[in-house]
Amino acid sequence: MTILFTFLCSFSASYFFNVIYDAPKKLFIPAGFAGSMGYFVSYILEQSFEIDAIYSSLVGSLTLGLIAQMMSRIFKAPVVLFMIPGIIPLVPGSIAFRATQQLVTLNFTDATNTFIRAILIAGSIALGLLLSDQLSKTLNIRKYISIKRNRL
Repeated sequence: MTILFTFLCSFSASYFFNVIYDAPKKLFIPAGFAGSMGYFVSYILEQSFEIDAIYSSLVGSLTLGLIAQMMSRIFKAPVVLFMIPGIIPLVPGSIAFRATQQLVTLNFTDATNTFIRAILIAGSIALGLLLSDQLSKTLNIRKYISIKRNRL
């Protein structure tokens, strides 16, 4: 039941951010699905396999990026319309809030550690999206080169 609730909450976060982002209406559900799959992979890795949040966010954003690349080709829309709403469930907002709260209460050691953790999670999300973008471009270039060689 928790897995279904997590999937629905991450889907609704991506879906409604796409509504706020004013994307075309036909892309609301695919963008919501892409975002929910990215967070779902991250959640499963954290809860079931007990992998650290930094690494699970990396794999979740990699999954999100690959799904966004596929959806952009299927629906002939920019990748940004799938990636940006999909990042929203992965962003470590509660960790950054906790770090700010610790900073205000003058607990500097814990605040520093929590800020570093939030920055590492955000960096892993960016790295996962970068890797998925480069991976999709590399696969397309190799496919294009093999087709071009056959024509000669």
